[in-house]
Amino acid sequence: MKEIRYVITDALGMHARPAGLLVKEASKFPCAVTVGVTGGAAVDAKRILGVMKLAAKQGMELTLTFDGPDEEAAAASIADFLKANL
Repeated sequence: MKEIRYVITDALGMHARPAGLLVKEASKFPCAVTVGVTGGAAVDAKRILGVMKLAAKQGMELTLTFDGPDEEAAAASIADFLKANL
């Protein structure tokens, strides 16, 4: 299992557009990907409603976990995505 953490720097937080792009990026990989915010429950990063339910704002820390055969590639790809979009 691989885990990464990322603090949201975008002033708008994780609104619909980046949430949809995150789901699209996570769906490229067969491994399980979950995302959660500090103090909240983790949700499936491949489900838009769960990701939107997090209501992640600027300054909040996301914790993403990856479990499966391609977890290293998925973690690297999503880390790059987060830096570029959030």
